[in-house]
Amino acid sequence: MNWEGVTEFVAVVETHSFTAAASRLGVSVAQISRQISALEQRLATRLLYRTTRKVSVTEAGQLYYRHCRPLLDGLREAEQALSQAQDRPSGHLRITAPVYYGEQVIAPLLHRYLQAQPAVSAELNLDNRKVDLVADGYDLGIRLGPMDESSLMVKQLGSRTHHVCASPDYLAQFGEPHTLAELKHHQCLVGTLNAWRFKDADGRTHEVAVAGRLRCNSGAALVDAALCGLGLVQLPDYYVHAHLASGRLRSLLGAYTMTDGIWANYPRNRFVPLKVQGFIELLETAL
Repeated sequence: MNWEGVTEFVAVVETHSFTAAASRLGVSVAQISRQISALEQRLATRLLYRTTRKVSVTEAGQLYYRHCRPLLDGLREAEQALSQAQDRPSGHLRITAPVYYGEQVIAPLLHRYLQAQPAVSAELNLDNRKVDLVADGYDLGIRLGPMDESSLMVKQLGSRTHHVCASPDYLAQFGEPHTLAELKHHQCLVGTLNAWRFKDADGRTHEVAVAGRLRCNSGAALVDAALCGLGLVQLPDYYVHAHLASGRLRSLLGAYTMTDGIWANYPRNRFVPLKVQGFIELLETAL
């Protein structure tokens, strides 16, 4: 079988874009276009309709894709099986993670992993969106919070605790809340959600609507606002632990906790590559 153009064609179908396919494969858009044009000429069949605004798949293209996708999966599994036989992590590892957590936690651990595994190269893309690991060609995704039902493999790496906290200056001026009901009387620094979640000592979950003068989709910016005395904030421990330790922020509402998971997601394969297994093991130990 002549494989030229097949990988490029599958990437375009799955990303719906020549540009996105080129980014996924690490080649130029011109190369993607040339390979697919050559593939169509070889098959004497139009596989894609291309306009300046979008790409759509022809009926023949859909049929060809359905047969090509399992072939590429099989080739990838064969390469992974060979890598397993070599008994050491090797190859290119593509990872996606949320931005701040990726910068503060995942990147340093990845650097340690690369130091220990010289046959592994890596690409870490930080994005707060929930990306499609399979369609975007990722080996591993790090996800935070409650885990939805997934067709991916899921492994819990650890947990994170959310703290409600404020600066001593804010508390000196406005007082400290001792119950969830008192939150409505305070300036709350709001992120992407309109409510904060808690669990009481009996394990019951409470959701409290919050509001305030500032809303921002950056946890780091909300921490700075809290340090400036602008209000209360609820954020995971890795945003605030240093400020709690220094006393610049104080943790509040100790009778209520909120803990959720840190997860590794990866595609279901018969052979999980050693490069993925090894990094997951490092994450489990560290987290």
